[in-house]
Amino acid sequence: MLSAAHDADAAEHFFRQVLRALHTRTPRVITVDKNAAYPPAFEALQQEGMLPETCLLRPCKYLNNVIEQDHRFVERRVNPGLGFGAFHTAQRTIQGYEAIHMLRKGQIKGVA
Repeated sequence: MLSAAHDADAAEHFFRQVLRALHTRTPRVITVDKNAAYPPAFEALQQEGMLPETCLLRPCKYLNNVIEQDHRFVERRVNPGLGFGAFHTAQRTIQGYEAIHMLRKGQIKGVA
């Protein structure tokens, strides 16, 4: 059974996990969906000093859809490969996928 407190704890744990990762910087803005568990978790992290007071929480219902749709092609390539072993491997491979996709869409000037 899910509860509001449990969801807030899970959201806070998720934020902590993301902020602890070696490859992340301190965010200026965090964009999330309209889940009610995110604002209390965000405020708790700001009070603890893990997030600066200048960091903003931007709840937006549909803002992620554009990003998700653009990365659909990456997911189609990554999922059959069962993921990656290391972050740097994933980063290099996905950059290659995105470069090829940009070429295919004609987003790079000077390349026929």
